[in-house]
Amino acid sequence: MSARQVIRNLSIADLVRYRLPVPGVLSILHRVSGALMFLLVPFTLWLFDLSLRSQLSYLQLRQVAGGWFAKLVLSALAWALLHHLAAGLRHLALDLDWGVDRTAARRSAWIVFAVSIALALWAALEIFGAL
Repeated sequence: MSARQVIRNLSIADLVRYRLPVPGVLSILHRVSGALMFLLVPFTLWLFDLSLRSQLSYLQLRQVAGGWFAKLVLSALAWALLHHLAAGLRHLALDLDWGVDRTAARRSAWIVFAVSIALALWAALEIFGAL
């Protein structure tokens, strides 16, 4: 009788040892960006509420949004939105059987990375007032 194969669960530390293909990394970041947008909904609604409540609350919003931490959070939200949009369009194309073969999927994943990083950098520069 042969010995049973021992199956162990993966830990977070094991994730860095495995080399995911680019579309796999893109898929994980698509989920992370969706979760980030979901988690930042209360913050976004609070900012929206401040902007509409009164002139005094609008001035308070400008003061809060002028801080580096708020700008960092807004930049993260902008990245999440732009990356999720670009990756979502790629997934819609894959649902239509466009670019499903390995080379096309890898190429489209790199394109999504490039587009989302470029747009996120542009948004962050706008948010931090560098443009």
